[in-house]
Order: sequence, then C-alpha cells, then structure tokens
Amino acid sequence: MMRPLSAMIWHRTSKQQIALGLAFALCWIWFPLGGKTQAEDAQQANRPNIVLILADDLGYGDLSCLNPESKIPTPRIDQLARDGMIFTDAHTPSSVCTPTRYGLLTGRYAWRTRLQRGVLLGFDRPLIEPNRVTLASLLQSQGYRTACIGKWHLGLGWQSPTGQPVTDSDGTTNDPGVDYSKPLTEGPLTVGFDYFFGIAASLDMAPYCYIENDHVTQPPIENTAGKPFPFNWRPGKKAQDFDHEQVLPTLTEKAIAWLRNCRRESPAQPVFLYFALTAPHTPVLPLPQYRGKSRAGEYGDFVVEVDDCVGKVLDALDDLGMRENTLVIVTSDNGSTMTIRPFFQKFNHATNYHFRGQKSDIWEGGHRVPFIVRWPGHVPSGSQCSKTICLTDCLATFADLVGASLPENAGEDSVSFLKLLTNPEASWERPPVVMHSVNGNFAIREGDWKLLLCRGSGGWSLPENKVPAGAPPAQLYNLREDIGEQNNLFNEYPNVVARLSKLLENIRESGRSR
Repeated sequence: MMRPLSAMIWHRTSKQQIALGLAFALCWIWFPLGGKTQAEDAQQANRPNIVLILADDLGYGDLSCLNPESKIPTPRIDQLARDGMIFTDAHTPSSVCTPTRYGLLTGRYAWRTRLQRGVLLGFDRPLIEPNRVTLASLLQSQGYRTACIGKWHLGLGWQSPTGQPVTDSDGTTNDPGVDYSKPLTEGPLTVGFDYFFGIAASLDMAPYCYIENDHVTQPPIENTAGKPFPFNWRPGKKAQDFDHEQVLPTLTEKAIAWLRNCRRESPAQPVFLYFALTAPHTPVLPLPQYRGKSRAGEYGDFVVEVDDCVGKVLDALDDLGMRENTLVIVTSDNGSTMTIRPFFQKFNHATNYHFRGQKSDIWEGGHRVPFIVRWPGHVPSGSQCSKTICLTDCLATFADLVGASLPENAGEDSVSFLKLLTNPEASWERPPVVMHSVNGNFAIREGDWKLLLCRGSGGWSLPENKVPAGAPPAQLYNLREDIGEQNNLFNEYPNVVARLSKLLENIRESGRSR
C-alpha cells in the first residue's frame, strides 16, 4: 500500500530533510506576509496614500480660491488649491447627500437603486448592496488600510431586541425600537472599511450618538428638541457623550489619531481615509473661537471652522512625513442650502457663486461643487482643469491609480480622470453626465448643452407649482453662453432636445454609462 505523502517526506534521508528545510526557509524569506514578494511590498509602499475629504453642503462660492468676492476667509483650502489643481466643472451625481455619497463610493448613480428621490434617515436600511465594489473595498484589496470617519448617511444594519433588522423609518418616529447593545449587521465595515468612527446620518438627524466600528460608544437615551433654524436638529434621543457643537472637532481629532496610528503601526502600508465632514450643514454651530471670523454670519463662521479642520488634517500629513506621497481631494456632496434663506440675504454672499439654484435643485448651484486635488510631484501646482467630471468618477480613477481593473458589474457610471491630474489639458472625453434632484428630476450634460427634464428647479428653489404658466415642459441651456441658466432654449433647438433625451433614455435603460 502506498504511504501518505507526509510519511514519504519525513522518511527521506537526512540530506533530503536538510534540503527541504532550506526550501521552506527560502519560502519565508521570499513570501513574508501572506505570500507577498519583496517586489509586491515595494509596489505597495510606492502607492500613494489617499485622503478624500467630503464637506457637507459646502457651496462653490464659499471658498475664496473659487469666488474672489467670497465673504468667508478659507486660507487652508486656498493654499491647497495653490499647491494643486482646481477642477472648475466638477459635479455631484445628485443635489442631495445620500445619493451623492452612494455614487461617490460605488461609481454608480443612486437612482439605479431603490432610492428614487430624497435621502435616507438615521434608521434606514443600508443602500449599498452586498458585495458591491466600493472605493474602500477596491483599495483594501490592493493592500490599503482604510477608514471612514464622519457622516455615513447610507443606512445601517440596526437590530431590534430580538435580533431582527429594524425596518425603514418613515421619519415619523425618533426611535424605531433599536437595541443599541447589539452590533450593526451592515455599515462601513461591511463595504470595505477597516475602521469607522462617526454618526449615522446628518447632524440634524437622530440617533444622536457616536458609532465606532459596529457599536455605539454610548446609547442615546436623552430626548432633545433642538433649537430654531439654522441651529436646529430634528427631535430625537441623544447620548450623554454627544454634543452637537463638538462633533466636527471630535471627528477631526479621530481622523488625525487614525493617521498617526497607521503611521506608527505600519508605516509602509498605504492608507485611504474617507473623511466625511458634518459641516457646514445645519445645525450651524461654529465654536466660539470661529465666531465673527467671516462676513457671512454664523454660516460663514462655520465654513471658517471647516477650513481649519481641513488644515489640521493637512498639518498632520506634514508632521507624519506623508505629504509628498499623499493624494488629497477636497470636495462637497452638493451645493449650499443658504441661497434662498431670507436671513442670509443681508450678507450679500454668493454661496453658490454665479450658479443658479442651491442644494436640492437640478440647476448648477445644486450639483456643481468645489473639487481641489493636491499630489506633490504629480499634480501641477496652481493649475486648473475645465473638463467636466463627476464624483462617481473617483472609483475608476482610483482603480487606474493602483493598476486595478474594475469588473463589469462595478463602477457602471465611473470614468477615470487620472490623466487629467498630471495634465489638465490632456485629450479626454467623458460620456454625458447625469444629474438628479431631490424630487427625482433628471438632467443630462453633454459638452456645452444641458437638458433638464422639469419646468422648475426640481427642488426647493422653484417648485413645479410655482413655475409661471406657459413655461416649456423642460429646459435646455448652453452653459458656455449662459452659465446662469437664464435663457431656456428648449423651443429653439428641438434636435438637441431629442438627441439628449435619447441619450438619457439609453443611459437609464442600459444600466451603465461607461
């Protein structure tokens, strides 16, 4: 009878055993960490760190590097722009936060999911589908250490006392029976992040508690009713360690601490930090040291605080010796919501610059956002790029950056703009960009032309019931000639309307645009 393979090995001569031992030793030398070669380790060490900072409701015109007449000093982000590149035609896929965050992380338009309008609330079920490729899972698979710190707002796997999933909240309850002692079954950790610290949704949405990884740090038990607008938040329960005014600085400290910990524990391993700020979204709560620092009221002061938080993260990169090999992106999830606020008009501050509309709208003010990139030695200092990009493009760009290929069922609406980072004038064409408003209205942008499939703003600025009688059924603008979207050319260019309508129909029906 033939002996087992193990017996055959260990019954060899001593010389053979010595040779076999040397072979095993060489294996440990050449494959030290789970089978990695030295070449693979070197490649990993040369990959850039990525810090993606997403502000919440920051307007294009809030930054003085984008708006020369801004009433808000933003020296840290301005310096970032001088050290890197400004994209002047960058767009969010939606004019509100949840669908933009989905698109940013997955490279796919959120209207392809169950979310056809509006946003999620703090107790809603997860929007990102199981096994879908995200920025985090992509980079994690390439050896990156990943973290999400800040506002999640993509749904979480809350559990009831019996271990059942908490069903979608309709917004009429402040606590739908969550057992806060139980771990989250789904969330950042299940879509590729190694670490999470943050809040469930917006700063004005319950539950008001911190979450670390898959547990709350303290359960929300105190009822809170908030304050008058713009300092308000929805009624709900609050944890004892949760103070609305301290959330932004707490998150900033956590982001810096995570970077320091990564640098100490694994200095050669590249990191991906998704830092999702909670500001300047309402409630507008600047700390005392920032009050009076702008000429745009407390909202402007809150933007000053946002700028300082960005600066503290940049300082940490410098202190840790990470500046030269870190790609930094600062952007926003949609336009500012302050444009139509009566109390804000007295400051004469163009929070969304010269773009029409605001957060929620399908007009440019709802989805054209700041997008500033710094990557020393690669991105030309003080440069600008006028090519049209969308936040969904980050997935394909990061994949391109690390030499990874996206499967067919990932990043369906993501196109790499990596070549633009080194040469803003490079030949580059993107398929038409599709934008979506809070009410579920579509717009499509191709070149200078933009078609809006609604009569009003698609959001809060000009609801359909306030549109003047006799207005065309849709809107068509040539943005090169009319950046303020004032001259509706719908009736003058029926062929353009028909062509763009067909393009949009194909993109919606095909399930992909790239």
